[in-house]
This record gives sequence, C-alpha cells and structure tokens, in this order.
Amino acid sequence: MAHERIAFPMPASCEVVFDVFHYHQWRARWDSLVSHTEVDGGAPCPSVGAVSASTGGGLLRALSMRTEFISYQRPRLAAARMVGTSFPFSKWAASMKHESTPGGGSLLIYTYNIEAGPRALRWLIEPVVHLVFRRQTVKRFARMQTFLSAHAGEVEAWQRGYHANGVTDAG
Repeated sequence: MAHERIAFPMPASCEVVFDVFHYHQWRARWDSLVSHTEVDGGAPCPSVGAVSASTGGGLLRALSMRTEFISYQRPRLAAARMVGTSFPFSKWAASMKHESTPGGGSLLIYTYNIEAGPRALRWLIEPVVHLVFRRQTVKRFARMQTFLSAHAGEVEAWQRGYHANGVTDAG
C-alpha cells in the first residue's frame, strides 16, 4: 500500500480553500483532474456519510470512483474512502487538513493511502500508480493555488451571501 502526506501552501484562508475544493460549482472551474463530480441526492457539497461519484478528466477520463465521506468538518478537515473498487485502485482513502498561516493564507495537508490491484500484479502496478497519482495530485493542487490567487475574493463574496443565508454545508 502506498501512503503519502503532502503539504501545499494556499493563498487563501482555510474557509475559502475548503469551499473551493468541496463545492462543485467552484471545483469545476479549476480541477481538470475531475471532469464531473456529484453527491448522491444532489447536494452542492458532501457531508459525513455522503457518497459522491466522480469521473476523471483529461487523459484520466476513463477513471471513475465513488467515495464516501467519513469526516466533513468545515473548514478544517475532510476525509473520504473509496466505495467498491475502481481500476487501478483496489483501495483508496484520503484526507485534507487545513491550517491557518500568518498573512491570511493556509496550509492544505493532503494525506492518502492507495492500493493498486489486481493483487497478483500489485508489485508491478502499484509503484507506477503511486507515481502517476502523486504527480497528478501535485499538478491538481498547483491549479488550485493559481485559481485561488485570481479568484479568492470572488469566493469570499459568495461565502458571505451563501453561508449568511443559513445554508448548511450539506445543502
């Protein structure tokens, strides 16, 4: 099983970074790793116990995955695990922890565990899957950083209206 923890400095607060990742209306604007994501039942973002379906983007369009959220504590922590399997993954789980940094920014700490399958070929497939997954993860969060550099103010304005109107994180 491959395990990694990667920290990404973000040019926005924990609240902004958390929402830009988890609210699908924002994620669709920067996340080219995923072409489509939706929460079962149509909520605008996940919640504990929610299952979401995601389809890969770009060269990874053939990859689709269903995940269940096991933690969703806006704006500090979200964690999910794969439901079933999705080649090349036999197991997948990840968490995103957000910490405030001086100057109004934050640190996103992304931790993941992946296991590639089938088991008979794991020794061969898993190092390649881990290398590709890690590379795509770094690219993905670099795109998020770029998006936040240009649009954090837009997200903050949306948050003032959205969350002030009593809308819960689960929709």
